[in-house]
Amino acid sequence: MTQPALPDPQQPADDPWRAELGASLLPGEVLAAGVVLDLDARLHFTKGWAVVTDRRLLARAPGQTAVQAWRIEPGMRLVHSDHAGVGMLELQQGQARLASWRYTLGYNPAALRLVDQFDAVLDAPGGAAAGEEGEEEGEACPSCRAPLPPGAESCPQCSRELEAPPSTWALLRLWRFARPYRFELLTGFVLTLLSTGATLVPPYLTMPLMDKVLIPYQNGQPIDYGLVRLYLGGLLGAALVAWSLGWARTYLLARVSERIGADLRTTTYEHLLRLSLEYFGGKRTGDLMARIGSESDRICVFLSLHLLDFATDVLMIVMTAVILISINPWLALVTLVPLPFIAWMIHLVRDRLRHGFEKIDRIWSEITNVLADTIPGIRVVKAFAQEKREVERFREANKHNLAINDRVNAVWSLFTPTVTLLTEVGLLVVWIFGIWQVSQNAITVGVLVAFLTYISRFYTRLDSMSRIVSVTQKAAAGAKRIFDILDHVSSVPEPARPTHLEQVRGAIELRDLGFRYGNRAVIRGLDLSIAPGEMIGLVGHSGSGKSTLVNLICRFYDVSEGGIRVDGIDIRSLPVSEYRRNIGLVLQEPFLFFGTIADNIAYGKPGATREEIIAAARAAHAHEFILRLPHGYDSLVGERGQALSGGERQRISIARALLIDPRILILDEATSSVDTATEKEIQKALDNLVQGRTTIAIAHRLSTLRKADRLVVMDRGQVVEVGNHDELMAREGAYYKLYQAQARNVDVEDASPADEASAGAAEPLSAQ
Repeated sequence: MTQPALPDPQQPADDPWRAELGASLLPGEVLAAGVVLDLDARLHFTKGWAVVTDRRLLARAPGQTAVQAWRIEPGMRLVHSDHAGVGMLELQQGQARLASWRYTLGYNPAALRLVDQFDAVLDAPGGAAAGEEGEEEGEACPSCRAPLPPGAESCPQCSRELEAPPSTWALLRLWRFARPYRFELLTGFVLTLLSTGATLVPPYLTMPLMDKVLIPYQNGQPIDYGLVRLYLGGLLGAALVAWSLGWARTYLLARVSERIGADLRTTTYEHLLRLSLEYFGGKRTGDLMARIGSESDRICVFLSLHLLDFATDVLMIVMTAVILISINPWLALVTLVPLPFIAWMIHLVRDRLRHGFEKIDRIWSEITNVLADTIPGIRVVKAFAQEKREVERFREANKHNLAINDRVNAVWSLFTPTVTLLTEVGLLVVWIFGIWQVSQNAITVGVLVAFLTYISRFYTRLDSMSRIVSVTQKAAAGAKRIFDILDHVSSVPEPARPTHLEQVRGAIELRDLGFRYGNRAVIRGLDLSIAPGEMIGLVGHSGSGKSTLVNLICRFYDVSEGGIRVDGIDIRSLPVSEYRRNIGLVLQEPFLFFGTIADNIAYGKPGATREEIIAAARAAHAHEFILRLPHGYDSLVGERGQALSGGERQRISIARALLIDPRILILDEATSSVDTATEKEIQKALDNLVQGRTTIAIAHRLSTLRKADRLVVMDRGQVVEVGNHDELMAREGAYYKLYQAQARNVDVEDASPADEASAGAAEPLSAQ
């Protein structure tokens, strides 16, 4: 076998694996490459490593002590991916994932070398390459161009949630939500057991009623009315007991299941809001709404109705089987003949139904996505006369949903009647065998009647159990989609040992800052210090990295290299919510929630008094137009603030940021949505508001930043100039060219198309 290349001798000798491998290497085994892994499964910072030798892959996962080893064999793959500052390595074999590790992108070059060495071992003579020759080239993902597995409807690399097929075992994970109600569930189980037992009493009483009352009467004996009253009273009492126990059981378990469903929805929504912006960037609004809404509701219905029926069916079948065997073992054996065939059919269709219902859920979310896109954007749809196009999108999604449902129904429609046929055949066999037993005087007519009564209930429950397969698979698919959210770990993790800032002064220090979006570097080697109370203006072409830098300071994303310090403390060591409460953010496109104007201004400080709200509105020059509204501060702004103009929405957004009195104020094109007169009013207010507050302002109109203490000119993710307006104009550099272009009323982007093309490719996160 051709030996892979040895590590670069320039590599540091103090890599952690060099001291820890020790006896883990086999005799003659040669180390080829290694990488440091510094993020555990929860994305907390802790060290681990992975290495490739000339025959194996060894790894110690971050936060663990055990060293795992895999022999590199044909069919294995070491897959590399990175997103939003976090790199990932996955060891795969076929469709199975053997292990996965994460790291910050500062170790990305070493990770790529590790993958290359792994591939070199596979491609060596006798390696995996020979085993993979002749494979047909399948379809590729339209987004990432990665090869799709045969028959796959989505790309595993783009949507990792769909790698694991839905399993009925996912329903067992709901126990974490059911545990607080375990005593109520135990009580419900006891009630189910008692009510099921009560329903089995009447058929048992029919035996003596037939053999000791009715048949003797037909043979000429007088009716014993005392026995009749006894047996009929027993039948009535059993019915009343079964009714009362069934009502109590159903009411109790329905209440518990509703609370489990409510806890599931709340926990999922709470976890969703804790995830980073990176997660939402790859998800559709309609899909997330469908998961938290319809999927949790489906699980709740399953728990409150179908699971209860299933438990009753199981108890009924087991208890009926015990009674039948106690009455006549041979007749009971004949009764149970269809059971193996029904069990085989359930196993046969279960997987097909599970996968089918999971596909239905995904397609249904596509329908919801169309609605979530179209309804909020109805003004754009109508403005561009695209009603027919949106109807066609909906029709195509609906058609796809119909096709998937037809395939599932084709399986289900055959399964249900077949089970019914088998139960009818089983009942016929019981009749035949029972009549023969009566003719041989082995059993009485009363025993046969009781047996037929029990057997009809037995097969009814068996048929009901077979039907619950469909509901169970739907609930399992829904549970899997919800736990996909709950299992996702934020790429902006909370610190394991948080540091708390008693009082934020607002000093910001950026040192050797780097950020990558995927494989593209957006920010490179950026150094910048901002003093407390200083106003900084960020300027530059679209795509130069201004908004990305703001996103990093707000910690919407974590840096790939270097660090950001506030008052000398790395922001990654601060609790995320605690840190962001010190930042006031005004976005380029303001977003208002449905509610009153006062509620929107007080969104960041729900307990604010009306006087504080009015003071913030006055400072943002919003008070006057608010008073002109019919209900003043109690006026409803409508969905997304559609009842207000763009400038009015922006001023409310500014008031919302000012109300929390942040030590750090970030204005991302805060005046771009207002007219010149309104801009002048807001600018006057900002002149007073920035005093004593660290302010970072982004603006395309450079004239709005002339009063900034310093202007920071960015280009292609780097700081190219720093100074005030007069200093930068005197240098006649990048800022001078931007200012002159605007002074000539020339669009900046048209003035430098080459810069825009390269810069636009470098900053996918920019809001510009």
